[in-house]
Amino acid sequence: MNRDTRNAAIAAISIMILFGLFAFYLPTIMLAAGKVSGILAAFVAVLFIFALFLVFWLRSRAQRRRGQ
Repeated sequence: MNRDTRNAAIAAISIMILFGLFAFYLPTIMLAAGKVSGILAAFVAVLFIFALFLVFWLRSRAQRRRGQ
């Protein structure tokens, strides 16, 4: 394993752990937000999905830039 693949593996496991923990606690967070407002609970779910795709988009841009 060279330096580039090691860094990619560390980044991937970090992202998986972060989003895994957030997904594990997402129902609890949504129930708490739902007590305040149903729209707020939906916003929390949308924010989770948006953040996941944002990370993937930023990662693809960084790799595309490195490849050129």
